[in-house]
Amino acid sequence: MESIQNYKVKIKNLLISKQSFDIIIIGSGGAGLMAAISAIEAGAKNIAVISKVVPTSSHTVAAKGGINATLSNVENDDWKWHAYDTLKGADYLADNDAVELLCREAQTAILDLEKMGVVFSRGENGKISQRAYGGQTTNFGQGGAAYRACYSKDKTGHTILHTLHEQALKNGVKFFSEFFVTDLLVESSSQEKSHCHGCLALDLNSGELVIFSASTIILATGGYSQIYQNTTSSLICTGDGSALVFKEGLPLQDMEFVQFHPTGIQGLGFLVTEAARGEGGYLVNSSGERFMQNYAPKMLELASRDVVSQAMATEIRKGEKIYLDLRHLSEEVLYNKLPGVIELVKNFVRLDVKKDLIPVSPSAHYTMGGIPTDLDCNVIDGLMAVGETACVSVHGANRLGCNSLLDLIVFGKIAGKKAAEKSSQQNTKIAEKIAEKIAAEKIEKLKNIFIASTWTPSFDGVTKGRVESGVVTPSNDGIHLPALKKLLQEANEKHLGVFRDEKLLELGLAKTRELYEIFKNYKIKNKNLIWNEELVAYFELENLLLNSLATNFSALNRRESRGAHYRSDFENRDDKNFHAHSLVRIKNGLEFSLKPVRNFSKIPELNLELKKRNY
Repeated sequence: MESIQNYKVKIKNLLISKQSFDIIIIGSGGAGLMAAISAIEAGAKNIAVISKVVPTSSHTVAAKGGINATLSNVENDDWKWHAYDTLKGADYLADNDAVELLCREAQTAILDLEKMGVVFSRGENGKISQRAYGGQTTNFGQGGAAYRACYSKDKTGHTILHTLHEQALKNGVKFFSEFFVTDLLVESSSQEKSHCHGCLALDLNSGELVIFSASTIILATGGYSQIYQNTTSSLICTGDGSALVFKEGLPLQDMEFVQFHPTGIQGLGFLVTEAARGEGGYLVNSSGERFMQNYAPKMLELASRDVVSQAMATEIRKGEKIYLDLRHLSEEVLYNKLPGVIELVKNFVRLDVKKDLIPVSPSAHYTMGGIPTDLDCNVIDGLMAVGETACVSVHGANRLGCNSLLDLIVFGKIAGKKAAEKSSQQNTKIAEKIAEKIAAEKIEKLKNIFIASTWTPSFDGVTKGRVESGVVTPSNDGIHLPALKKLLQEANEKHLGVFRDEKLLELGLAKTRELYEIFKNYKIKNKNLIWNEELVAYFELENLLLNSLATNFSALNRRESRGAHYRSDFENRDDKNFHAHSLVRIKNGLEFSLKPVRNFSKIPELNLELKKRNY
C-alpha cells in the first residue's frame, strides 16, 4: 500500500485519513472521561476521546447504588477499614498497594466530583447520604455494617457520567463518537519490549478508516460480561479493550474471575441494584425461608457478592426459586431512594414491589480480570488502561459493591495526570510516523475479511450445514453471526457459570475453540462501510470469542475455588499453589502463567491472614 499522507486516500473503495493527538482515550465511560479531565488539569491540550457510542450511552450509566468513601456521615468510618473489607472481599487476591491507594483517595474523589457538579443525595443535616453495602464493615471486620456508599438515589452512575461529560466538553476535549477501534498500532522490537503509537478506527457514520496516532493511548473500554446470555451488562460490553491487547500477544490477568450479581431479574438479567438490599430488602426461597442465614449468619444478604450468588445457586440446585422481597420497605425508602427499582420491576416484570415478590437469579455483572497495569495505569510504553478493562488489581477475585465507580474516578485521575506528564510534541510526531507504517499492515488484513464475490448467503440459521450439540459445521452457505454469538453465550452460560469443574471447562474451551475456527472463515458481504452493522457485529463477536478463550483457559488452569471462581472439583482455596494472579496470552497457542500478589502493607492490620472468609 502506498504511503498515506495528510489527505484522504482512496484504496479500493476505502477512504483513509489520519488524526494526531498528544493523548487518545478509547472509551467514553466514567474512566475515560475522568482521565480526559485529569489530563487537561495536568496541562495537556490536545486530547481526543474515541468511542463506539455517544458518551451518555456508555455503560457507566448502569451503575446504580453508589460510590464508596469513608466520609463518616452516618457513623465513624476509616479508609483503612475500607481497605480491609476490600482485601477480604477480594479473597486476598487484590494487591495491597493498589487497594490502599484506592481507599485512601476515596474522600478526595468525592470532593472532586462535588466540585464538578455531581448532585449527591443528602440527609437532613445537609451531608451526603451514605448507605450500607455488601461485605463492608467497621473496625477491621469487628464492627457492624459500614455506611460507606455515597449515592444519588439509585442513579449514581448516570449522574456522575453526565457531569463528567459536561466537564470534558467544557474543557475542549475532542470527541469521536460512533467510531469502532479495530486495532492497536503496536510496534514490537522484541517479545518483551513493545510500544503503542496509536490505533486504527472505523468511522461508522462516514465509512472512513482513520489512523489515530498519539504519544499515549489510554484504554477505558469496559468489561466483557456480554460473553454470557444472562447478564446485567449492556450490549456494548464486549471486552473490546482486552481483546485489542490480547490480539497483540500481550497478557491478560485474572480473566477467570467474573462476578455474578445476586439480583438480576430471573430470565432477563436486568439489574436490581444492591442498594435494595442495603436499604433493607432481603432474599427468600420458594419455601419462604431467608436462606442466607445458613450461609452468612452475620451479614446475611449483605455478605460479599460471590458468597450471596453461590448461596443462591446452591438453593436453585435444590429446586428452590429465589425472590427479592421489598414489600416491607416504607414508601419513603422506595420512592426517594429506589425509584429506579420500582420503575424497572413495573416495566419489565409487570409487578408491584409493594405487593409482589421479585423473581431473581445470579447474573453476570462485572469482570474483575482484564489488562494488567502498574499503579500508574501503564501497560506498555505508550499504552495505559483504566476502569473495568484494566486489572490493577483492586478487586482481586471478587469486587465489593460501589468500588467500581470509585475505581473509575481514582485511577482515571491518575491515568490522565501521568499521561499528561509523559506527552510531548516530539513523542506525538514520532508516534505519527510509526503509526502510519503499522496501520498499512492492519488495513491489508482488514480488507481480507471481505468476500470477493457478490454472492449473498441464506440467513435462516447459523449455517445451511448441520448443527450438532451446539457446535456448527460450516458449509458453502455461510455463517449467521447473531446465531454464532448466541451459541457462544449459551456455551459460556453452561460451562463458565457460578459453579465450574474440569469436565465443564474442558468442554467449554473445546466449543469456544471450534466456534472461533468457524468464525475465522466468515467473510463480510456488505461492502458499504457506512453503518455496516454486519461489520460491527463481526468485530464485537471476535472480541467476545477472544475474551471467552482467555476466561475459559484461565478458569481451567486455576485448580482451586477463590472468590467468584468456584470449582466444585476443587472446593477449597489453595493458597500454596494459587495465591497468585493468573496471566494468559497468545504465543504458541494459549499460554498460562502466574505472578505474585503484592500482599504486604506497612499498616499491620492490613497484612491479612489467609483464612476462610466468614460473613
